[in-house]
Amino acid sequence: MGTPYERAAAGVECAAEFGQVRQRSVHLAEPLSPEDCCAQSMPDASPVKWHLAHTTWFFETFILEPREADFRPFHPAFRVLFNSYYNGVGDKHPRPQRGLLTRPALADVLAYRADVDRRMARLLAQHPADPELAALVELGLQHEQQHQELLLTDVKHLLAQSPLFPAYLDAPLAASAPVAAPAWVDFDGGLAEIGHRGPGFAFDNELPRHRQYVAPFALASRLVTNGDYLEFVEAGGYRDPSLWLAEGWDKVARGEISHPLYWVQRDEVASGRGAWQEFTLHGLQALDPARPVTHVSLYEADAYARWRGARLPTEAEWEFAARDVAIACGDLHPRAAGSAGLAQMFGECWQWTSSSYAPYPGFAAAAGALGEYNGKFMINQYVLRGSSCATPHGHTRATYRNFFPAGARWQFTGIRLAR
Repeated sequence: MGTPYERAAAGVECAAEFGQVRQRSVHLAEPLSPEDCCAQSMPDASPVKWHLAHTTWFFETFILEPREADFRPFHPAFRVLFNSYYNGVGDKHPRPQRGLLTRPALADVLAYRADVDRRMARLLAQHPADPELAALVELGLQHEQQHQELLLTDVKHLLAQSPLFPAYLDAPLAASAPVAAPAWVDFDGGLAEIGHRGPGFAFDNELPRHRQYVAPFALASRLVTNGDYLEFVEAGGYRDPSLWLAEGWDKVARGEISHPLYWVQRDEVASGRGAWQEFTLHGLQALDPARPVTHVSLYEADAYARWRGARLPTEAEWEFAARDVAIACGDLHPRAAGSAGLAQMFGECWQWTSSSYAPYPGFAAAAGALGEYNGKFMINQYVLRGSSCATPHGHTRATYRNFFPAGARWQFTGIRLAR
């Protein structure tokens, strides 16, 4: 447990981290108007205002309510309005209707955040050496960092619905230098230890650490680029059913997908050709062939891999390869590969794997509503590994298991080949 001085220092550190993470969420909303913060572009996305309120709801519901003396909620209705999927807590406002919540106003949500932050600071000061409280706060902060990434990807999807293609950030993206063709990096495989090993935070789906045999394999040295993927598009990859999983081809046949999500083709008067552009958080940009392709589904990633005579890695292969790779953080759009060897494992795009999202051997969800955090979603999802350009600093590790349905494209999802 440490000395009293060590425990007191840990309490101060917890309070400081709490303030920093909470402030970053508000900072991410600053470039946006109140109208931007209220709108919802699709059922899978949430309004910025809802993200700001839900992450506050988490601390009020799971920490303040059971621990604060004379607890009184900031507003009784918020318990239902800003519950996401915790059935053990009670009723929820329907997810597709979050964008209809014009009230409470953004100013009221910010007041809610400020009130809960003050009460949390008081609670942390009163209990600086409580390990259970510190663990709950850490979970809440990791949860908020997940929503910080979702906030950015949801805003990008929202702004992309406008024919004006408005930018979240005004700074333009610089063109990248050309990148070399990918090389194959070989791994001998063997009996590997997979899953989180302390110290440090991990979600329950990263546990328990267990042994798994990994056969010899190779990974591409970098992510698939826009230029690589454009070759697939122009070669008729979206017209060849032999490359596609059945559900993916159904989407192609229905005209739902024909290129990555935010690619836009506009006619060039001078040449008569369509010039590809890409919508980014920096607005509409010329498609940079050196940057990683992103916002592709598992179906597209798998079809591209087949076209190249390769495959997607398993999550065990990916983690085996990433064990000694340094963590990197992005800058809100994927960057071109800038180094030799195994590059872009972190900080650019989440990388699809061929692994279904399933529990590790011996996995057990926690008791109570917090046990709903990950376990109940272990069906009809695929695992993504690494991190993206929108992942907050300090929220990345080699054992992190992100997961989405095979058709999801609004996250920063990319492709690394394996064989």
